[in-house]
Amino acid sequence: MKSLYDALDALIPAPFGFVGVRCDENGEELQFLLHALPLKANPNPRARAVAAQVSAYLENPHITWQTITPNRGTPFQQRVWQAMREIPVGETRTYGQLAAAIQSGPRAVANACGANPLPLFNPCHRIVASNGLGGFMQGIEGGLDIKRWLLAHEQRTR
Repeated sequence: MKSLYDALDALIPAPFGFVGVRCDENGEELQFLLHALPLKANPNPRARAVAAQVSAYLENPHITWQTITPNRGTPFQQRVWQAMREIPVGETRTYGQLAAAIQSGPRAVANACGANPLPLFNPCHRIVASNGLGGFMQGIEGGLDIKRWLLAHEQRTR
């Protein structure tokens, strides 16, 4: 994963700040940001397609994602992220429920959520604790506010 301060291929304004897009030989990556970061002088051309989908999601979360290449992560992380993609828009699962569905443990699921390079495509915001919201963005400032916004956004469009 790139440094938070590396230049982006695309930057999409969002109600909570921005969504940054980076693309390289390993695929695409999304980052939730509270502040804008610089853009690359020669952005990766795939970033435009990914940015268009992010913008579409911010308007209506019932989009069908395309052109995203989920080729990062371990086989276990890929399994968790696939299970996340199967959670319908506007619904949530607890870490324990998702863990049971893939025959794993809640902490392992939480770790895979934290390593997710494609939030929105792998909707880790839909994974919550059994007694509340749970974590998001590995505790980065503003992360839980972004998670709340994403969950509310999906509820508004059900």
